[in-house]
Amino acid sequence: MKPPKPIISTLMFLLFIIFICGFNSALAQKRSVIKPCQRLVFYFHDIIYNGKNAKNATSAIVGAPAWGNRTILAGKEHFGDLVVFDDPITLDNNLHSTPVGRAQGFYLYDKKDVFTAWLGFSFVFNSTEHKGSINFAGADPLMNKTRDVSVVGGTGDFFMARGIATLMTDAFEGEVYFRLRVDIKLYECWW
Repeated sequence: MKPPKPIISTLMFLLFIIFICGFNSALAQKRSVIKPCQRLVFYFHDIIYNGKNAKNATSAIVGAPAWGNRTILAGKEHFGDLVVFDDPITLDNNLHSTPVGRAQGFYLYDKKDVFTAWLGFSFVFNSTEHKGSINFAGADPLMNKTRDVSVVGGTGDFFMARGIATLMTDAFEGEVYFRLRVDIKLYECWW
């Protein structure tokens, strides 16, 4: 006696669902245990030009809203300011440590009511330890203790790198100086 076709179809469908659920569960477990292929920690130091510190400044306001200017950040949230930087990168949080590279790029204060920015920058290395660059992009909600931005590529020792960089404000001195701790976890390494 042959089982009716609807029962076979139902059993096949249930087996398919069980297979898919098991496969997704295995993928989720695999994703949760992926370890970075490389982890790096650096500090970068930003000294913004304020009209008086041209000799020491490593960043400058290059765009400002109509009510702002290029020597003082606009208003409480700095909305509309575009800052370009060429900051030293160090292995520790001492501004006077020997730089291992440069953080080069920009940040744009992009919200009127919340202190937040959008970043696009590279860490550029040319030392005995590292050569090449790591490229970053993403939103930076500055009031959060830690923020993640994407590692979107790289060159040289970091060819086609992909991963995540966790930013943490390590020091903040008014409108003139801040230091970020950057904990980089690379998940795609081609070297």
